[in-house]
Amino acid sequence: WCPRAIIYDPLKVGSIDGTDCQPHDRAIIRAQNADYKSNKKVKGDPECTIFVTRLHPKTTERHLKEVFSRFGEIVRCRVVEDLVTGRSRGYGFVEFKSSTTALMAYKRGNKTIINGSEVFVDMECERLLPGWVPRRLGGGFNGKKESGQLRFGGRERPFRKPIKLLSKKELIISLSDKLNKPKDQVLKESSLIAAKLSEISNK
Repeated sequence: WCPRAIIYDPLKVGSIDGTDCQPHDRAIIRAQNADYKSNKKVKGDPECTIFVTRLHPKTTERHLKEVFSRFGEIVRCRVVEDLVTGRSRGYGFVEFKSSTTALMAYKRGNKTIINGSEVFVDMECERLLPGWVPRRLGGGFNGKKESGQLRFGGRERPFRKPIKLLSKKELIISLSDKLNKPKDQVLKESSLIAAKLSEISNK
C-alpha cells in the first residue's frame, strides 16, 4: 500500500482509499475514456521540474523566479496562459538545474505566499506518472468537495489505508490490465515511482 498514486488510474484516484470498482461521477468515466498523450513540445527535464498552482492572476514568471531561486539555480520558468485571452490560468512550472534542488523546492516551497496567494507545489505529473490524465479531462488530483469530483492519491489528498489490501501480485495484474502493458513493465515503472516517492517523503 502507498498513500500516493504510483500509476494514475482515474477509477482509483476517484476513491478515498483507492479501492473503488465503479466510477461515482461522470468525470471519472471521461478520464477513463480519454486517450491523453503528454505534450511532446514541453521542454526540460521532468525530474528537475516542479508544478506550482493557485497563483495570483498578477503573478508572472519573474515572480516565480524571484521566489524559487532561493532553492537553487533555475533553468526556466513558465506561467501557463489562456490562448485566447492571454491571461494566466493560475499555474506554472519551474525547472531547476538539478533534481536535488527541485526536490528541495517541492519540500520547502509548498504554501509559500506569492503576491498574497498561498501556492501549492507538486512534482510534475504529466511526464512522470504513467497513465496521467489532466483535470480538464476528468482526471488530475485534489478538486473541490462542492463539485463532488475529489481526486485522491496526490500530495494534498493522499489515499487512506483501505481495510483490505491487495497483494503486490494482484495489484500488478490489475494495473497491467488497465494500462494494457506487460506485467514486467508495470512492475518496473511502479517500483521506480515508489522509490521516488519514498525519497520525497524521507527528505
